[in-house]
Amino acid sequence: MYMKKIFSTILLLFSIIGLARSQSVYQPYSYQFYQKLDDSLYSVHTRLHTSLKPFFADDSLLKQHYDSLMNFGADGKPHSWGYRKLFSEHLIDVKSQGSTFYADLLPDFTIGNDFAASKNTNLISLGFQLGGTVGSKFYYNISGYDNQATFPGYINTYINQSALMSSWVGQQTAANRQNLTTLAPNYNNISQVGIVPGQAYDRTLGQNTAQWSYITAVVSFTPVKFLNIEAGRDKTFIGDGYRSMLLSDFASPYPFLKLTGTLGNVRYMVMWTDMNDPASTSQYGVNRNKFGIFHYMDWNVSNRISLGFFENIMGYFTDDNGQIRPFDLNYINPVIFMVPINNSSSNSDKSLLGFTGKYKISNGVTAYGQFALNEFHAADFFSSNGASDNKYGWQFGLRGPDLFGVKNLNFLVETNNAKPYTYAARSAIENYSDNGEPLAHPWGANFRELVGLLNYTYKRFDFSGEADFGRYGLDINGLNYGMNIFQLYPYTAASYPNAGTTFGNYTGQGLSTNMVYLEGKIAFVLNPKYNLRLELGGIYRTETNSQSDTRTAWITFGLRSSFRDLYTDLAR
Repeated sequence: MYMKKIFSTILLLFSIIGLARSQSVYQPYSYQFYQKLDDSLYSVHTRLHTSLKPFFADDSLLKQHYDSLMNFGADGKPHSWGYRKLFSEHLIDVKSQGSTFYADLLPDFTIGNDFAASKNTNLISLGFQLGGTVGSKFYYNISGYDNQATFPGYINTYINQSALMSSWVGQQTAANRQNLTTLAPNYNNISQVGIVPGQAYDRTLGQNTAQWSYITAVVSFTPVKFLNIEAGRDKTFIGDGYRSMLLSDFASPYPFLKLTGTLGNVRYMVMWTDMNDPASTSQYGVNRNKFGIFHYMDWNVSNRISLGFFENIMGYFTDDNGQIRPFDLNYINPVIFMVPINNSSSNSDKSLLGFTGKYKISNGVTAYGQFALNEFHAADFFSSNGASDNKYGWQFGLRGPDLFGVKNLNFLVETNNAKPYTYAARSAIENYSDNGEPLAHPWGANFRELVGLLNYTYKRFDFSGEADFGRYGLDINGLNYGMNIFQLYPYTAASYPNAGTTFGNYTGQGLSTNMVYLEGKIAFVLNPKYNLRLELGGIYRTETNSQSDTRTAWITFGLRSSFRDLYTDLAR
């Protein structure tokens, strides 16, 4: 169903490319690559829109820096065909008047060992990408991977837990599940499946080796310079940090239609998505689809100050009683903050509001932040009584290039915090998730995090390091303490027998757990066009609480490619 929608969109856009005339350069989002552009993105001499990613490197100042990174291997000297394909060009790279086409094979092979558990690990992944431009206004990119991996224990735990999140459901759930499967038989119960972090379903849940497929497809059309129309199956990231409390690139790719308009100092995005509420994380144990509507406005007040305004609505096509809901045409409305006004009066769909901001302290340092508000009741909020119905998260960070005056030594340090039950909902299908994973921070809610990153590039060598310190509260004694966004949150004292408390909640409640995550990587970039590199990495991770003490010491080496992120800094 998803691929049918993707291909329909591709055909639609191909039918209008005759309007096309300056080529857009689309760069898939990856923090590791985007941070290399920091000195251009966060210069006090420019007003680039930096908080909505992926983006197009069309701005002349950004494009010059981008091209220098992409063409690093092209030294202008005559080389053999094999040398060029290995070090500086796409495997297939065709340029003609008015159009381009490229294609690559994407190998991703690593071997490793978790010394703490005496366990060998591996990743065997073979992928492809193809893309190009038609005229100056049409761009497309398709990539796919088939993957098999043996992970350390903590990642296996994450995969298995994502298949067991609904095990607490009671008798009322069974009745509603019967209604759903009877009245909406196309939403059938399926066997429980796990999710490989940020990727897709694990086809071999419970076995030692995970197997999954990963597919993205994007088509982009720019009819006029201030409007871009984009459709496909991919991810979107909002923010200037490593994490996002609003919309991150962690969850699986999803089908979308996105309109982005830029007029002077204002960039505005509206996106409609089709997402999945899988049986493994549904309180009713059935598969259902849901939709997400996203609005985001980024306003560059000056060269130094930017403000952003965000909203999301999560809705569903089949309610908890199995009744098919007609689509509300109000959701086609592209105007920000109009839907929550309607929602407050008569609409049961869940809304999330947010704000972003950044201030360029100097060419070397930019301060940024976010605030996400999932629910707000003024009487409880200002009384500091720990009410479960005041759900919010926030972020503050500093980032910049050329730390200590060292060229290409980029840094980031940020703190992320989410109150218990943030991103959860009274019906699990309305929570802020896709395909069984959070759409914002990977840890869900009920946590505090301090994370720092360093990245240094010298010619073809990339050095990166991450230190992540977290404290979060796990569920214990069958009670929901607010970290697992797939559990229903206790909006009244007697709502659910497994609920925590209605008042007196605090961040870190439940089974208080501390995590330390340290990671270092050394990479030698063979071909910058698709990030082909030899990479040596090491991870040391501890997770401790009063009931357990787990440790991971993981070393990997391999041939890597592509710009996709495989998140390993998980909290469970």
